[in-house]
Amino acid sequence: MKRIPVQELPPTLGLLSDASVAKYLSRAVQTGQERPPQVALRKASEALGDAHRWRTEPVRVLVEEAVCRFEGDRTAADGWFAPRLHATLRMTRAEAADSRLWNFLAMVVAPDYVAWRHRASDTDAGPGTATAARFSGPHYTQAFARLWWAAELFRDGADYRPIETACRVQDVLQTTMRLDVIDHRPTAQAILKVLERRLAAGVPRPGDQVNALSAAVNAAGSTLVYDVLAPDRGMDTDALQDWIDEAEDAAAAPWDRLPEGPHDGGVPRSSVDTLVPIFEQLLVEAPLRDRSRRNPRVPSARMPTGVLLAKPSDRA
Repeated sequence: MKRIPVQELPPTLGLLSDASVAKYLSRAVQTGQERPPQVALRKASEALGDAHRWRTEPVRVLVEEAVCRFEGDRTAADGWFAPRLHATLRMTRAEAADSRLWNFLAMVVAPDYVAWRHRASDTDAGPGTATAARFSGPHYTQAFARLWWAAELFRDGADYRPIETACRVQDVLQTTMRLDVIDHRPTAQAILKVLERRLAAGVPRPGDQVNALSAAVNAAGSTLVYDVLAPDRGMDTDALQDWIDEAEDAAAAPWDRLPEGPHDGGVPRSSVDTLVPIFEQLLVEAPLRDRSRRNPRVPSARMPTGVLLAKPSDRA
């Protein structure tokens, strides 16, 4: 990956429309052979402001470290990058729901990373490409949004350790993050507990297990009211805002240990313990996904609760 010098980047992040991405996203950009036209993109962008949390340099530093550490295993970069990206880009869910921010990251700050992480293998027909949705797409597909939202949905309060489990099996990000019920925190943690047990047992094709469990949990959610069976405590919005405000003086996210997330309340252990045996039984009874089918059905996708209606004007 050709390094993009920090001095060539705008000092702070911005907002870039989907239309601008479509206009300037070429095959050469998708293969990583060319950098998008920076002058044109920066003119098309809307500034976010000069707050420390919007600085581009810390994100760019993470990008380069991830590539250095995981050059031989690109998929493994997700588990390292996700919590550190979340701890670096401190924001509310309403702010993170603005896809224009992720467009800017992918096209201006680190288009090379998107191509490095997501482009397909080269063939005789030419170099592999990263799909357009990795540059501008849904929160569970776009290269940077998927990592930030994985950390947000699967963290246990300030504890980012569950994200490492979630990222070990890509189907969690590709399928489980689409679920209607995943914004119920005990459900998210219970799914990961069941997955941890399967991984510890060394089950083959754990992605099939994840897909089967995700579909079963989502379907059962229409009759089992998870928030009644396993209530969650409300998140401390003041603590979250304090964590965001502390970005002005916070040190960079550590590389060799996990950072701390916002101390806005952990998930009740009793609620997770209630759901785990239910989900274990659902998995036992669920048919495993047949990957030989060309168009396997996956649960319908949507943004987490409280995000679909979030607007840029709702930023806290």
